[in-house]
Amino acid sequence: MEKRQPRHKGDEILTFEQYPGLEVRPDVINVDDVEKMVPKLKGHRKLIGFLLKLLRIDEVNRVHGAWCDDPGPDFVRHLIENEFETPLVVDNEEVLTRFREGAFITVSNHPFGSLDGIALINLVTRYRPDYKVMVNMILGRISAMKPNFIAVDAWQTDDPEKRKVSVNGVREAFRQLKEGKPVGFFPAGAMSKTDRKGFLVDREWQPTILQLIGKAKVPVIPVYFHGTNRWLFNTLGHVCWPLRSAMLPRELFSKKGKPIHISVGEPVMPDRQAEFGKDYVALGAYLREKTYELHKL
Repeated sequence: MEKRQPRHKGDEILTFEQYPGLEVRPDVINVDDVEKMVPKLKGHRKLIGFLLKLLRIDEVNRVHGAWCDDPGPDFVRHLIENEFETPLVVDNEEVLTRFREGAFITVSNHPFGSLDGIALINLVTRYRPDYKVMVNMILGRISAMKPNFIAVDAWQTDDPEKRKVSVNGVREAFRQLKEGKPVGFFPAGAMSKTDRKGFLVDREWQPTILQLIGKAKVPVIPVYFHGTNRWLFNTLGHVCWPLRSAMLPRELFSKKGKPIHISVGEPVMPDRQAEFGKDYVALGAYLREKTYELHKL
């Protein structure tokens, strides 16, 4: 399929009647952004431009600029169908048809680091356009996806501004659920890594997220993503995780044209969750087990 080119300039701000307060910039990360994020590179604009091309961030900007005037679920649909051409092969999708109304939570493993989030939003918003997924602040820069994002600081730093983002994100998740709308979590809060035996697994699911899930008292639907990133990319997770993160756009585009296999599990209802009381760690272990059981499908 022929590439669709951006129809807006990188510094242009788009607004939308259907999403009050949403501001979308066609670029995701440009040279000026990098200079602000990495002051040591200030003045080295040609080098930054080379790095953006090497890491395929320039391609991320092109894709975002091509479809950003159609934000929310439609933007994600364009990514899956028109740009990456990645069909979703879904087991037990019927579960989602039971939840066309009311709050629920999805919990998922996180093998890909970006495409799994895009695919998850594409899958669930077929039935619930109001679905939102909690993501890290970097992915939150993809402004055309903000209608379906809740941004937090996945690294839980001591930076007051980043902590404020996380606190607001947790509050937004509670508000979303209280209003009868669904929320998705990658409870590990980071991409999966290979273990000593070479198997790809999540790090520990984060206590803050597990506590939020336990207090919500809504159905929880496990969603498992089959597959893995390339060997070199996974190896970088043990050697230099910042470099692995920088390589994520290249890894994303390597998946183009390849199906994504997703398994949806049976919901864990509030009465079953109540058996764990306030032992949110035990509840999290149970939900994780139910999620990883789906790899057999």
